[in-house]
Amino acid sequence: MLEVGLAFVFGLLIGSFLNVCIYRWPLDLSVVKPRSYCPQCQAPISWYDNVPLLSYVLLQGRCRECGKRISYRYPLVELLTGGFFAWIVWHLGLTLGAAKFCILVAMLIALMFTDLEERILPDEFTLGGLLIGLGFAPFLRVPDITAHAVLGLMGFELPARAMSVAEALFGAIVPAGTLWLGGWLYEKFRHKEGLGLGDVKMMAMVGAFLGIRGALLTLILGAMAGSLIGMIYIKVTKQDMGSYQLPFGTFLAATAIFSAMSGPKVIDWYSSLL
Repeated sequence: MLEVGLAFVFGLLIGSFLNVCIYRWPLDLSVVKPRSYCPQCQAPISWYDNVPLLSYVLLQGRCRECGKRISYRYPLVELLTGGFFAWIVWHLGLTLGAAKFCILVAMLIALMFTDLEERILPDEFTLGGLLIGLGFAPFLRVPDITAHAVLGLMGFELPARAMSVAEALFGAIVPAGTLWLGGWLYEKFRHKEGLGLGDVKMMAMVGAFLGIRGALLTLILGAMAGSLIGMIYIKVTKQDMGSYQLPFGTFLAATAIFSAMSGPKVIDWYSSLL
């Protein structure tokens, strides 16, 4: 239980840093300096007002200097990150696998909110995450067999580490390429952009971590959730369906977290029905 508690606290700290990234990277600002400040009045935030969760509660969700409301996103990101870190360590222990999934989930949480707030999926998370996912592949087996099956049919047999890298590459290229092709065809036939490249890059990142099956599960569930929830939101708020920009990356990030946590069980359950 000590490990789980430490993971929760560490997750809160990472969540606090993610909040800085969520605010600054879409604005092309440095996340290193200046020190944390209030987005409303620009006043620097003292260390004792920057303690994850606790400071928000003690300040009653308001800036000490200007009294303006602090966005709910700050404690929510910290709580989500801490909660998922604790859950992952509880199931996997203090292992390299736990580190891999904690990093993935942290980036997905950040992407969820940057897209929701700014309709931007920063390259620092998507392309950086792609490289991290590929970097883990030689040391932790990617949970897929697609590349193994395809290369086997072609007569290739690779060592275990190389095969895991191949699974990560297949997972990055195929789902992202499929999504890009769908967006390209939509633009050709409808003569307007239907999908941003940020979504494609994020799917490449997810595939590098989870393989083709995990990425495709993310894509299917994300499309279903985006269509259903987006339609309800548009109807309730009376938005223009033709011009409303759906934060598709937010839904992909949420379903990617689900796929990372429960994807293999869902895939195995579905395979048993076939």
